[in-house]
Amino acid sequence: MAIVTIRASALSTLFDCPARFEARHIRGLTLPRTGKAQLGTAVHASTAAYDSSTLEGRGITVEEAAAAAVDAIHKPEEAVAWDDDLPATDAEKIALALHRRYCAEIAPKQDYAAVEVKCERLEIADLGLALTGTTDRVRRTDSGFGISDLKTGKQAVRADGTVDTSRHAMQLGVYELLAENASGITITEPAQIVGMQTGKTDKAQRVATAEVHTARELLVGTQDQPGMLEHAATIIKSGAFYGNPSSPLCHEKYCPAFKTCHYRR
Repeated sequence: MAIVTIRASALSTLFDCPARFEARHIRGLTLPRTGKAQLGTAVHASTAAYDSSTLEGRGITVEEAAAAAVDAIHKPEEAVAWDDDLPATDAEKIALALHRRYCAEIAPKQDYAAVEVKCERLEIADLGLALTGTTDRVRRTDSGFGISDLKTGKQAVRADGTVDTSRHAMQLGVYELLAENASGITITEPAQIVGMQTGKTDKAQRVATAEVHTARELLVGTQDQPGMLEHAATIIKSGAFYGNPSSPLCHEKYCPAFKTCHYRR
């Protein structure tokens, strides 16, 4: 059986629009990154620099770590399509504000055991799949270890300060598997989302955390219910990469097959 490699972040794309998944992750078609995506990359880079320094005892300052966000905005490793809605200058301001809020409000309350845990390959032979990806954090709790995943976006944290945890359980389940495989740490505690709201005003730049329970169960399934990995394998093996023109990401900014997709008729 041929093994298909899937990045953890790609599973949601497969279930949202198999045709977009096939274009990007099977045929390898690409698009410039959106400014929104690069903003998220910038915040991930600077907060990881800060947390890694703390974990390793190097203790760089919040502002020193912030340089990683600036570099990600102005010296990206991939092409970025900035636009009028989010020019690079605005992205830098938002990234720096969220970085500082994270370091002041979130990081002091966390006890990280690992930062940016990369799993090169976790093969699930009976499904014909191999998973790969990087787990943002592994954190200690009083009862054991759990993963933490940073999520940025305009709806990441509601006005009442609560985190939107919907639609993330499947991806968190993948990160739990990858973190265990790469770090050797047994993950027993609920997954945590660190939400960061990418608003343009100080009031709209909120940060907060929330837990997601039984994420892995959704991914791997139970005796009575197949997991999402099994469903993913079924779609990929069948080659039935149908399109979803109702997807909110059915747009030329997000799909490299948009202009040639016959499902949009």
